[in-house]
Amino acid sequence: MGTTFSKAPSLLLTSESVTEGHPDKLCDQISDAVLDACLRGDPESRVACETAAAAGLIMVFGEITSKAPIEVEAIVRQTAREIGYTHADYGLDADTCRVAIALSQQSDDIAVGVGKSFEAREEEATDPHALQGAGDQGMMVGFACDETPELMPLPISLAHQLTQRLAVVRRDGTIDYLRPDGKSQVTVEYAYGKPRRIAAVVVSSQHDEGVESGDIAQDIQRHVIDKVLPAEMLDEGTRIYVNPTGRFVRGGPMGDAGLTGRKIIVDTYGGIARHGGGAFSGKDPSKVDRSAAYAARWAAKTVVAAGLAERAEIQVSYAIGVASPTSVSIETFGTNVIDEDDISRLVLEHFDLRPGAIIEALDLRRPIYRETAAYGHFGRSDLDLPWESLDRAEALQKAAGL
Repeated sequence: MGTTFSKAPSLLLTSESVTEGHPDKLCDQISDAVLDACLRGDPESRVACETAAAAGLIMVFGEITSKAPIEVEAIVRQTAREIGYTHADYGLDADTCRVAIALSQQSDDIAVGVGKSFEAREEEATDPHALQGAGDQGMMVGFACDETPELMPLPISLAHQLTQRLAVVRRDGTIDYLRPDGKSQVTVEYAYGKPRRIAAVVVSSQHDEGVESGDIAQDIQRHVIDKVLPAEMLDEGTRIYVNPTGRFVRGGPMGDAGLTGRKIIVDTYGGIARHGGGAFSGKDPSKVDRSAAYAARWAAKTVVAAGLAERAEIQVSYAIGVASPTSVSIETFGTNVIDEDDISRLVLEHFDLRPGAIIEALDLRRPIYRETAAYGHFGRSDLDLPWESLDRAEALQKAAGL
Protein backbone atom coordinates (compact mmCIF):
# COMPACT_ATOMS: atom_id res chain seq x y z
CA MET A 1 0.00 0.00 0.00
CA GLY A 2 2.98 2.31 0.54
CA THR A 3 3.65 3.95 -2.83
CA THR A 4 0.02 3.93 -3.99
CA PHE A 5 -1.19 5.31 -0.67
CA SER A 6 1.20 8.25 -0.60
CA LYS A 7 0.78 9.20 -4.27
CA ALA A 8 -2.97 8.70 -4.75
CA PRO A 9 -4.93 11.98 -5.05
CA SER A 10 -8.01 10.18 -3.73
CA LEU A 11 -8.26 6.89 -1.84
CA LEU A 12 -11.12 5.55 0.31
CA LEU A 13 -10.26 3.51 3.42
CA THR A 14 -12.93 1.94 5.63
CA SER A 15 -12.87 0.49 9.15
CA GLU A 16 -15.59 -0.96 11.36
CA SER A 17 -16.15 -1.41 15.06
CA VAL A 18 -18.73 -3.27 17.13
CA THR A 19 -20.18 -2.66 20.59
CA GLU A 20 -19.44 -4.74 23.67
CA GLY A 21 -22.81 -6.42 23.14
CA HIS A 22 -21.97 -7.81 19.70
CA PRO A 23 -22.08 -11.62 20.03
CA ASP A 24 -18.44 -12.08 19.00
CA LYS A 25 -17.35 -9.39 21.46
CA LEU A 26 -19.45 -10.96 24.20
CA CYS A 27 -17.39 -14.10 23.65
CA ASP A 28 -14.08 -12.22 23.62
CA GLN A 29 -14.92 -10.56 26.93
CA ILE A 30 -15.92 -13.80 28.59
CA SER A 31 -12.68 -15.47 27.46
CA ASP A 32 -10.61 -12.57 28.76
CA ALA A 33 -12.59 -12.42 32.01
CA VAL A 34 -11.68 -16.08 32.57
CA LEU A 35 -8.04 -15.27 31.74
CA ASP A 36 -8.01 -12.36 34.19
CA ALA A 37 -9.43 -14.56 36.94
CA CYS A 38 -6.69 -17.12 36.35
CA LEU A 39 -3.91 -14.51 36.36
CA ARG A 40 -5.33 -12.86 39.45
CA GLY A 41 -4.92 -16.11 41.39
CA ASP A 42 -1.87 -17.49 39.57
CA PRO A 43 0.28 -15.20 37.39
CA GLU A 44 1.92 -18.24 35.79
CA SER A 45 -1.40 -19.54 34.45
CA ARG A 46 -1.44 -20.97 30.94
CA VAL A 47 -4.76 -20.16 29.33
CA ALA A 48 -6.26 -20.78 25.91
CA CYS A 49 -9.94 -20.11 26.55
CA GLU A 50 -12.54 -20.01 23.79
CA THR A 51 -16.19 -19.02 24.07
CA ALA A 52 -19.15 -19.59 21.77
CA ALA A 53 -22.62 -18.11 22.18
CA ALA A 54 -26.01 -18.78 20.62
CA ALA A 55 -29.60 -18.12 21.65
CA GLY A 56 -29.88 -19.14 25.29
CA LEU A 57 -26.46 -20.82 25.38
CA ILE A 58 -22.87 -19.91 26.22
CA MET A 59 -20.14 -22.54 25.90
CA VAL A 60 -16.62 -22.15 27.31
CA PHE A 61 -13.95 -24.56 26.13
CA GLY A 62 -10.21 -24.84 25.65
CA GLU A 63 -7.14 -25.51 27.78
CA ILE A 64 -6.29 -24.01 31.16
CA THR A 65 -3.41 -24.91 33.47
CA SER A 66 -3.68 -22.80 36.61
CA LYS A 67 -3.53 -23.00 40.40
CA ALA A 68 -6.17 -20.28 40.65
CA PRO A 69 -9.55 -21.40 42.01
CA ILE A 70 -12.04 -19.95 39.53
CA GLU A 71 -15.79 -20.36 39.05
CA VAL A 72 -16.16 -20.29 35.28
CA GLU A 73 -19.96 -20.29 35.23
CA ALA A 74 -20.12 -17.36 37.64
CA ILE A 75 -17.62 -15.44 35.50
CA VAL A 76 -19.70 -16.12 32.38
CA ARG A 77 -22.94 -14.92 33.92
CA GLN A 78 -21.40 -11.85 35.53
CA THR A 79 -19.70 -10.76 32.30
CA ALA A 80 -22.88 -11.13 30.26
CA ARG A 81 -24.83 -9.26 32.94
CA GLU A 82 -22.36 -6.36 33.00
CA ILE A 83 -22.57 -6.03 29.22
CA GLY A 84 -26.33 -5.67 29.46
CA TYR A 85 -27.72 -9.10 28.58
CA THR A 86 -30.33 -9.18 31.32
CA HIS A 87 -33.44 -10.19 29.38
CA ALA A 88 -34.17 -12.91 26.84
CA ASP A 89 -35.64 -10.29 24.49
CA TYR A 90 -32.14 -8.82 24.13
CA GLY A 91 -30.88 -12.10 22.69
CA LEU A 92 -29.61 -13.59 25.95
CA ASP A 93 -30.45 -13.58 29.65
CA ALA A 94 -27.33 -13.87 31.82
CA ASP A 95 -29.26 -15.40 34.71
CA THR A 96 -31.24 -18.05 32.84
CA CYS A 97 -29.08 -19.02 29.84
CA ARG A 98 -27.46 -22.43 29.73
CA VAL A 99 -23.70 -22.44 30.39
CA ALA A 100 -21.67 -25.40 29.10
CA ILE A 101 -18.01 -25.84 30.13
CA ALA A 102 -15.44 -28.10 28.46
CA LEU A 103 -11.96 -27.24 29.72
CA SER A 104 -8.81 -29.35 29.96
CA GLN A 105 -5.14 -28.72 30.75
CA GLN A 106 -2.54 -27.42 28.29
CA SER A 107 -0.87 -30.10 26.19
CA ASP A 108 2.43 -31.32 27.62
CA ASP A 109 3.93 -31.09 24.12
CA ILE A 110 3.26 -27.35 24.06
CA ALA A 111 4.15 -26.78 27.71
CA VAL A 112 7.64 -28.25 27.37
CA GLY A 113 8.65 -25.79 24.63
CA VAL A 114 7.20 -22.79 26.40
CA GLY A 115 8.67 -23.67 29.80
CA LYS A 116 12.10 -24.47 28.39
CA SER A 117 12.99 -22.93 25.05
CA PHE A 118 14.97 -24.48 22.22
CA GLU A 119 17.89 -22.25 23.17
CA ALA A 120 17.78 -23.47 26.77
CA ARG A 121 17.60 -27.10 25.69
CA GLU A 122 20.06 -27.06 22.78
CA GLU A 123 22.37 -24.10 23.30
CA GLU A 124 22.74 -23.96 27.11
CA ALA A 125 21.44 -20.40 27.20
CA THR A 126 21.96 -18.57 30.50
CA ASP A 127 20.08 -15.32 29.77
CA PRO A 128 16.77 -15.65 31.68
CA HIS A 129 14.88 -14.12 28.76
CA ALA A 130 16.10 -16.96 26.53
CA LEU A 131 14.57 -19.64 28.73
CA GLN A 132 10.93 -19.18 27.66
CA GLY A 133 9.99 -20.26 24.16
CA ALA A 134 7.18 -18.90 22.01
CA GLY A 135 3.83 -20.55 22.65
CA ASP A 136 3.20 -21.04 18.94
CA GLN A 137 4.55 -20.29 15.50
CA GLY A 138 3.21 -17.38 13.48
CA MET A 139 3.69 -13.76 12.54
CA MET A 140 2.47 -10.70 14.45
CA VAL A 141 2.10 -7.14 13.21
CA GLY A 142 2.34 -3.79 14.98
CA PHE A 143 1.37 -0.49 13.40
CA ALA A 144 1.27 3.22 14.15
CA CYS A 145 0.70 6.42 12.16
CA ASP A 146 0.48 10.11 12.94
CA GLU A 147 -3.17 10.60 11.89
CA THR A 148 -4.54 10.82 15.45
CA PRO A 149 -3.17 11.78 18.89
CA GLU A 150 -3.13 8.11 19.87
CA LEU A 151 -1.15 7.32 16.68
CA MET A 152 -3.87 5.14 15.16
CA PRO A 153 -5.52 5.22 11.71
CA LEU A 154 -8.38 7.71 11.65
CA PRO A 155 -11.08 5.32 10.29
CA ILE A 156 -10.75 2.77 13.11
CA SER A 157 -10.34 5.51 15.73
CA LEU A 158 -13.63 7.12 14.71
CA ALA A 159 -15.41 3.77 14.36
CA HIS A 160 -14.44 2.83 17.93
CA GLN A 161 -15.54 6.22 19.25
CA LEU A 162 -18.97 5.73 17.67
CA THR A 163 -19.54 2.31 19.23
CA GLN A 164 -18.25 3.48 22.60
CA ARG A 165 -20.67 6.39 22.42
CA LEU A 166 -23.50 3.99 21.56
CA ALA A 167 -22.74 2.12 24.78
CA VAL A 168 -22.65 5.34 26.81
CA VAL A 169 -26.06 6.60 25.65
CA ARG A 170 -27.56 3.15 26.17
CA ARG A 171 -26.21 2.82 29.70
CA ASP A 172 -26.97 6.34 30.91
CA GLY A 173 -30.48 6.32 29.46
CA THR A 174 -29.96 9.12 26.94
CA ILE A 175 -31.41 6.74 24.35
CA ASP A 176 -33.26 4.35 26.62
CA TYR A 177 -34.58 2.00 23.96
CA LEU A 178 -31.20 0.83 22.72
CA ARG A 179 -30.03 -2.74 23.37
CA PRO A 180 -26.48 -4.12 23.71
CA ASP A 181 -25.72 -5.18 20.11
CA GLY A 182 -24.44 -2.61 17.63
CA LYS A 183 -21.95 -1.71 14.91
CA SER A 184 -20.30 1.25 13.21
CA GLN A 185 -18.38 1.78 10.00
CA VAL A 186 -16.43 4.83 8.84
CA THR A 187 -15.02 5.54 5.38
CA VAL A 188 -12.37 8.25 5.15
CA GLU A 189 -11.18 9.76 1.90
CA TYR A 190 -7.42 10.31 1.79
CA ALA A 191 -5.51 12.68 -0.47
CA TYR A 192 -1.82 11.92 -0.99
CA GLY A 193 -1.68 9.86 2.19
CA LYS A 194 -3.50 12.34 4.45
CA PRO A 195 -7.14 12.18 5.68
CA ARG A 196 -9.20 14.75 3.79
CA ARG A 197 -12.87 14.08 4.57
CA ILE A 198 -15.32 11.52 5.90
CA ALA A 199 -17.05 9.97 2.92
CA ALA A 200 -19.52 7.61 4.62
CA VAL A 201 -20.73 6.56 8.06
CA VAL A 202 -22.85 3.59 9.08
CA VAL A 203 -24.25 3.12 12.60
CA SER A 204 -26.51 0.20 13.45
CA SER A 205 -27.91 -0.42 16.92
CA GLN A 206 -30.24 -3.02 18.33
CA HIS A 207 -33.39 -1.44 19.77
CA ASP A 208 -36.67 -2.18 21.51
CA GLU A 209 -39.73 -3.31 19.60
CA GLY A 210 -42.03 -0.57 18.37
CA VAL A 211 -39.55 2.29 17.99
CA GLU A 212 -39.88 4.19 14.73
CA SER A 213 -36.85 4.08 12.44
CA GLY A 214 -37.03 7.85 11.96
CA ASP A 215 -36.77 8.43 15.71
CA ILE A 216 -33.80 6.06 15.92
CA ALA A 217 -32.00 7.85 13.09
CA GLN A 218 -32.65 11.26 14.64
CA ASP A 219 -31.55 10.24 18.13
CA ILE A 220 -28.38 8.47 16.99
CA GLN A 221 -27.48 11.37 14.72
CA ARG A 222 -27.90 13.86 17.56
CA HIS A 223 -26.49 11.92 20.50
CA VAL A 224 -23.87 9.73 18.84
CA ILE A 225 -22.72 10.84 15.40
CA ASP A 226 -22.75 14.59 16.07
CA LYS A 227 -20.89 14.06 19.35
CA VAL A 228 -18.09 12.03 17.78
CA LEU A 229 -17.34 13.01 14.20
CA PRO A 230 -15.34 16.20 13.58
CA ALA A 231 -17.63 18.64 11.78
CA GLU A 232 -14.82 19.98 9.62
CA MET A 233 -14.44 16.54 8.00
CA LEU A 234 -18.12 16.29 7.04
CA ASP A 235 -19.58 17.88 3.93
CA GLU A 236 -22.67 17.74 1.75
CA GLY A 237 -21.32 14.62 0.08
CA THR A 238 -20.91 12.61 3.29
CA ARG A 239 -23.36 9.69 3.32
CA ILE A 240 -24.78 8.75 6.73
CA TYR A 241 -26.79 5.57 7.30
CA VAL A 242 -28.45 4.68 10.60
CA ASN A 243 -29.95 1.18 10.85
CA PRO A 244 -30.17 1.00 7.07
CA THR A 245 -32.41 -2.11 7.10
CA GLY A 246 -34.96 -0.10 9.09
CA ARG A 247 -35.21 -2.61 11.93
CA PHE A 248 -32.75 -4.21 14.37
CA VAL A 249 -34.74 -5.79 17.19
CA ARG A 250 -33.47 -9.35 17.05
CA GLY A 251 -29.81 -9.15 18.00
CA GLY A 252 -27.11 -10.54 20.25
CA PRO A 253 -26.54 -14.31 20.18
CA MET A 254 -30.19 -14.80 19.19
CA GLY A 255 -29.64 -12.93 15.96
CA ASP A 256 -26.15 -14.21 15.17
CA ALA A 257 -24.01 -16.79 16.94
CA GLY A 258 -20.82 -15.47 18.56
CA LEU A 259 -17.30 -16.87 18.80
CA THR A 260 -14.02 -15.74 20.34
CA GLY A 261 -11.50 -14.33 17.88
CA ARG A 262 -13.79 -13.40 14.99
CA LYS A 263 -13.19 -9.65 15.19
CA ILE A 264 -9.40 -9.53 14.83
CA ILE A 265 -9.44 -6.57 12.44
CA VAL A 266 -11.69 -4.62 14.81
CA ASP A 267 -9.22 -5.53 17.57
CA THR A 268 -6.22 -4.11 15.70
CA TYR A 269 -6.01 -1.45 12.98
CA GLY A 270 -9.29 -1.69 11.09
CA GLY A 271 -7.72 -3.22 7.99
CA ILE A 272 -5.38 -0.28 7.45
CA ALA A 273 -2.39 -2.42 8.44
CA ARG A 274 -1.77 -6.09 7.78
CA HIS A 275 -2.64 -8.75 10.34
CA GLY A 276 -0.74 -11.87 11.27
CA GLY A 277 -3.95 -13.86 11.65
CA GLY A 278 -3.90 -14.78 15.33
CA ALA A 279 -6.60 -13.61 17.73
CA PHE A 280 -5.86 -12.17 21.18
CA SER A 281 -8.69 -12.85 23.60
CA GLY A 282 -8.53 -15.79 25.96
CA LYS A 283 -4.77 -16.25 25.55
CA ASP A 284 -2.21 -15.75 28.31
CA PRO A 285 0.94 -13.76 27.41
CA SER A 286 3.05 -16.84 26.72
CA LYS A 287 1.08 -16.93 23.45
CA VAL A 288 2.96 -14.65 21.07
CA ASP A 289 -0.26 -14.09 19.13
CA ARG A 290 -1.01 -11.70 21.94
CA SER A 291 2.21 -10.61 23.63
CA ALA A 292 4.27 -10.14 20.45
CA ALA A 293 1.45 -8.21 18.75
CA TYR A 294 1.45 -5.90 21.75
CA ALA A 295 5.23 -5.54 21.63
CA ALA A 296 5.15 -4.83 17.89
CA ARG A 297 2.59 -2.07 18.45
CA TRP A 298 4.78 -0.67 21.26
CA ALA A 299 7.79 -0.57 18.96
CA ALA A 300 5.90 0.83 15.95
CA LYS A 301 4.26 3.54 18.06
CA THR A 302 7.65 4.49 19.49
CA VAL A 303 9.14 4.77 15.99
CA VAL A 304 6.40 7.21 14.94
CA ALA A 305 6.43 9.15 18.22
CA ALA A 306 10.20 9.54 17.94
CA GLY A 307 9.80 11.12 14.51
CA LEU A 308 11.60 8.37 12.59
CA ALA A 309 8.60 7.89 10.28
CA GLU A 310 5.00 9.04 9.85
CA ARG A 311 3.78 5.45 9.44
CA ALA A 312 5.43 2.28 10.68
CA GLU A 313 4.44 -1.36 10.38
CA ILE A 314 6.55 -3.97 12.18
CA GLN A 315 6.21 -7.70 11.56
CA VAL A 316 7.71 -10.27 13.94
CA SER A 317 7.64 -14.04 13.44
CA TYR A 318 8.32 -16.98 15.76
CA ALA A 319 8.82 -20.73 15.86
CA ILE A 320 7.06 -22.66 18.62
CA GLY A 321 9.34 -23.33 21.55
CA VAL A 322 12.05 -20.93 20.34
CA ALA A 323 12.72 -17.69 22.19
CA SER A 324 14.35 -15.55 19.50
CA PRO A 325 12.14 -14.29 16.65
CA THR A 326 12.73 -15.94 13.30
CA SER A 327 12.36 -12.54 11.61
CA VAL A 328 11.78 -8.86 12.33
CA SER A 329 10.94 -6.50 9.49
CA ILE A 330 9.76 -2.91 9.22
CA GLU A 331 7.88 -0.97 6.52
CA THR A 332 7.47 2.80 6.68
CA PHE A 333 5.64 3.32 3.35
CA GLY A 334 8.09 5.95 2.17
CA THR A 335 7.56 8.18 5.23
CA ASN A 336 10.89 7.42 6.95
CA VAL A 337 13.34 10.23 7.67
CA ILE A 338 16.30 7.88 8.14
CA ASP A 339 17.13 4.66 6.30
CA GLU A 340 14.74 1.78 7.05
CA ASP A 341 17.69 -0.51 7.78
CA ASP A 342 18.77 1.92 10.47
CA ILE A 343 15.25 1.98 11.92
CA SER A 344 15.24 -1.84 12.03
CA ARG A 345 18.61 -1.84 13.78
CA LEU A 346 17.43 0.72 16.34
CA VAL A 347 14.22 -1.22 17.02
CA LEU A 348 16.22 -4.38 17.71
CA GLU A 349 18.58 -2.45 19.98
CA HIS A 350 15.79 -0.88 22.03
CA PHE A 351 13.17 -3.68 22.06
CA ASP A 352 13.90 -7.25 23.13
CA LEU A 353 11.25 -9.24 21.26
CA ARG A 354 11.79 -12.59 22.96
CA PRO A 355 8.58 -13.72 24.75
CA GLY A 356 10.12 -13.73 28.23
CA ALA A 357 11.53 -10.24 27.75
CA ILE A 358 8.22 -8.91 26.38
CA ILE A 359 6.28 -10.31 29.32
CA GLU A 360 8.71 -8.76 31.80
CA ALA A 361 9.01 -5.37 30.08
CA LEU A 362 5.26 -4.92 29.71
CA ASP A 363 4.35 -6.69 32.98
CA LEU A 364 1.82 -8.87 31.18
CA ARG A 365 1.10 -11.47 33.86
CA ARG A 366 -1.62 -9.25 35.32
CA PRO A 367 -5.42 -9.25 35.02
CA ILE A 368 -5.60 -6.39 32.49
CA TYR A 369 -7.26 -8.07 29.53
CA ARG A 370 -11.04 -8.01 29.94
CA GLU A 371 -11.17 -4.27 29.20
CA THR A 372 -9.23 -4.71 25.96
CA ALA A 373 -11.77 -7.19 24.60
CA ALA A 374 -14.09 -4.47 23.28
CA TYR A 375 -13.27 -1.27 21.36
CA GLY A 376 -9.79 -2.36 20.32
CA HIS A 377 -6.51 -3.33 21.93
CA PHE A 378 -4.56 -0.34 20.61
CA GLY A 379 -4.81 3.42 20.85
CA ARG A 380 -6.87 3.14 24.05
CA SER A 381 -6.43 6.51 25.76
CA ASP A 382 -9.14 5.45 28.23
CA LEU A 383 -6.98 2.59 29.54
CA ASP A 384 -3.46 2.53 30.97
CA LEU A 385 -2.05 -0.17 28.70
CA PRO A 386 1.73 -0.75 28.88
CA TRP A 387 2.16 -1.31 25.14
CA GLU A 388 0.80 2.20 24.51
CA SER A 389 3.65 3.73 26.52
CA LEU A 390 6.10 6.11 24.86
CA ASP A 391 8.75 5.67 27.54
CA ARG A 392 11.43 4.76 24.98
CA ALA A 393 10.63 7.39 22.35
CA GLU A 394 13.19 9.94 23.55
CA ALA A 395 15.97 7.35 23.70
CA LEU A 396 15.12 6.12 20.21
CA GLN A 397 15.07 9.66 18.88
CA LYS A 398 18.49 10.40 20.38
CA ALA A 399 19.94 7.15 19.06
CA ALA A 400 18.71 8.11 15.59
CA GLY A 401 20.45 11.48 15.87
CA LEU A 402 17.23 13.46 15.48
